[in-house]
Amino acid sequence: MRRKPVSTEKLFWSMVRNRQLAGYKFKRQVPLGPYIVDFLCAERKLIVELDGPFHAARAGYDKARDVYLRGEGFNIIRLTNKDFAGDPATMLMMIKRELEVTTPSP
Repeated sequence: MRRKPVSTEKLFWSMVRNRQLAGYKFKRQVPLGPYIVDFLCAERKLIVELDGPFHAARAGYDKARDVYLRGEGFNIIRLTNKDFAGDPATMLMMIKRELEVTTPSP
């Protein structure tokens, strides 16, 4: 996945890279501890995960992963590929709101 992102990840990246989303910097495919997150705004400690249909079978893994990442001070937004692709403008507004209210941990 890291070398060949799915089309939804390409779409998201094209809309947030180079500080296009309210001036916030995102990185893609970032290693954090034993995990790799889809997208990270380090400044606000916000992770955005775009989940495809296979994530339903990995609910336990994703839950443990989220517990670890939240324990490290990160907030996480999980969106399905279908939801993001269906209405990217609304999804980006939701992410922007979260970026503006998120207080990074020290």
